[in-house]
Amino acid sequence: MAHKTLHDIAEKMKRLDIAMLTTETSRGQFASRPMSNNGDVTYDGNSYFFTYDGSRTVQDIEKNPHVGLTFEGPKRLYISITGRATLIRHKPTMQQHWVPDVEQWFKQGIDTPGIVLIRVEANRIKYWQDADEGELHIPA
Repeated sequence: MAHKTLHDIAEKMKRLDIAMLTTETSRGQFASRPMSNNGDVTYDGNSYFFTYDGSRTVQDIEKNPHVGLTFEGPKRLYISITGRATLIRHKPTMQQHWVPDVEQWFKQGIDTPGIVLIRVEANRIKYWQDADEGELHIPA
C-alpha cells in the first residue's frame, strides 16, 4: 500500500466530474444521487456542487451534514470521500465556482431563484487503483 498525499489524490481527480453524493434521510436511510462538480476539479479537500434549495439533498444536509462522495475513474480508479457538507447561499462564493455549463440547469446563473452551492469538506479519503490502495485523513 503506497502512501498518497492530497496532491497525489488531486492529480487523479482532475478529470473526474460526476460523483455520487450520499446523505442520510430523515428516516435514517441513505440516499445517493449523481452530482456534477461542474468541472471545478482543482481538488484541495473541498468539492462543490450546485443544487436547489428545498431539494431532498438540502433537507438531508440540514438535518445531518455528514455525507459521502464516491468517484470512479479510468484505469479502475475508485475514490471514496467522507466529509461535512455546508450550504452556501453567498453569491460571490457561488460565482467563484460557477462555470457556463451549469446554465443548462440554472438558467439565470447564480441569480436563479433557490440556487444553493454545496461544499463538501473532506475528512477522510480512501482510494483504490489496481493493487494500490490507501487512506488519507484530512486534519480539520
